[in-house]
Amino acid sequence: MQAHKKIIVVDNDEHRRQQLEMVLSFVGEHFIACSEAELTTIYEESTPVLTVIITGDISDETKHFITKNPKTPFITHDCVDPNVFYPAVNVIGNLPVPLNYALLTELIHHCHQYHNQLPLKLGKGLGNNRLFRSLVGISEPMQQVRFLIEQVATTQANVLILGESGTGKEVVARNIHNLSDRSKGPFVPVNCGAIPGELLESELFGHEKGAFTGAISTRKGRFELAEGGTLFLDEIGDMPQPMQVKLLRVLQERTFERVGGAKSLKTNVRIIAATHQHLEEMIKSNEFREDLYYRLNVFPIETPALRERKEDLPLLIKELLTRFEHEASQTVKFTDGAITSLMEHTWSGNVRELSNLIERMIIMYPDQVVDVSELPLKYRHIDIEEYQPVYPECIQEKEAINELFSGFDYDDDTSSETMVENENYQTLTAELPAEGLNLKEYLAELEISLINQALEKNNGVVARSAESLGMRRTTLVEKMKKYELHK
Repeated sequence: MQAHKKIIVVDNDEHRRQQLEMVLSFVGEHFIACSEAELTTIYEESTPVLTVIITGDISDETKHFITKNPKTPFITHDCVDPNVFYPAVNVIGNLPVPLNYALLTELIHHCHQYHNQLPLKLGKGLGNNRLFRSLVGISEPMQQVRFLIEQVATTQANVLILGESGTGKEVVARNIHNLSDRSKGPFVPVNCGAIPGELLESELFGHEKGAFTGAISTRKGRFELAEGGTLFLDEIGDMPQPMQVKLLRVLQERTFERVGGAKSLKTNVRIIAATHQHLEEMIKSNEFREDLYYRLNVFPIETPALRERKEDLPLLIKELLTRFEHEASQTVKFTDGAITSLMEHTWSGNVRELSNLIERMIIMYPDQVVDVSELPLKYRHIDIEEYQPVYPECIQEKEAINELFSGFDYDDDTSSETMVENENYQTLTAELPAEGLNLKEYLAELEISLINQALEKNNGVVARSAESLGMRRTTLVEKMKKYELHK
């Protein structure tokens, strides 16, 4: 359990200190009172500290103490000069004289919010823990998810995780388990939608030998396997109603029986459930039990869709690339244009879709840089000028010659010796004009002329024309498409 955060009252005036103690006792706060000389020692021994109330005439030592503890909010009361703390922004308010209960409660609330939204806290443990890889992000929805995980993890409350498919609901569940007192116990996931209804009871509660055909031995269920740990019921909305009744009984009584057994077994597991369905709508249509819903929905956490936190996309891409590089020793890089285009996508598959895309890019362009033109068509949402390399003339001439004769497959159809001996085969000769020529254009025109002649000679029959040209039919079809030739 979390320790109560304490309020430290620093006052050398005994009478004023007693007044503060009386008020704090009245509002039910945990506090420690001390003199200014005792502040450092009491502060170190009183972790966790909610706030420190500073009173009276402030010494330079106390001002230095406030400056070197920026994670702690401070409140002033009856100070000689409240402006002496400027510019220390962690001095968040002043209690007037006489004391005002409503203002004291409001300032205590501000202190809690100061701790809850502390920037250093939002990233606590996330960077080095691989379980949080899909929970990275600076967006407000993801900060809220991490805050809720941290708040509920150390309790025993049941948690219901809601969100679209691919938003990382199991990752949230694993992190709740990892940060809980049950972290040394097992984390056992069950996909309720992937197991037929007639087998789900045996899967969850186990069965005795001979309980049904094929039960050749006693088998433990997931509740027993998760003893002392966490049972994650994914897609709880797909659980059949008869099983919903049995699960409700287990949640209420913390006991169950194996299929075919009569002995009640106690269970000590924490239940975390998840679904992409709207359970409240399912309750209205009698597809989900309302009493089970309220048993599971003690502490709801909603995982945001990727389209709702697009500012997190660059961080997610970086984190996923790091993971793939570690697993496959390969990676890719994305240009700014590619990332901008990806941020325009709707991401119906959420983080899972992004992960699949990155893996695909690594396979296609290992250790290369991916721009918009390399992305699959559905992910190209911005127009950029595509780079078209210009090659030296010598390379272009070789390419033109290779392209001209690419359809001739002498090994498959006939040997070069046979072609020479064929009486219909003619040796091509040409004389270079004095003014020169564009070889690439010349060869293309020659290829078009020969294809047209072959088609005309064979009455437009492509198969025979291809045979006349010594190439495959599919190759000729491709060339006809390229040159926009018709039969």
